[in-house]
Amino acid sequence: QMQLEESGGGSVQAGGTLRLSCAVSRFTYCMGWFRQAPGKEREGVAGMDYKGNVRYKDSVKGRFTMSQDNAKNTLYLEMNSLKPEDTGMYYCAVKGPGRYCAGGSLMVTEYDYWGQGTQVTVSS
Repeated sequence: QMQLEESGGGSVQAGGTLRLSCAVSRFTYCMGWFRQAPGKEREGVAGMDYKGNVRYKDSVKGRFTMSQDNAKNTLYLEMNSLKPEDTGMYYCAVKGPGRYCAGGSLMVTEYDYWGQGTQVTVSS
């Protein structure tokens, strides 16, 4: 009964900011954010390990920040200085309970449970 639900997507101008949220029924030791643009494969944006270390996709480093609120069982992805190439459907995901990913993972195959996605559109 693992459940994930993203929210916070929308349409913004280039240079703008969005903060995505993901309510998770149960935190695990490996959690992350992914995105998928039309016609492209899903790609990892940020991945967090059990210590809170976050691995970022190179193109979002310095602009995106992944964080968690343990009290609320919620993941966040703050996206600053958004670019048109950031456009896509954003998903949160977690690896199954008791399973690890050292340093955080950006690999789709690491994750077992996924949210429904929230759309992010960045215009020029």
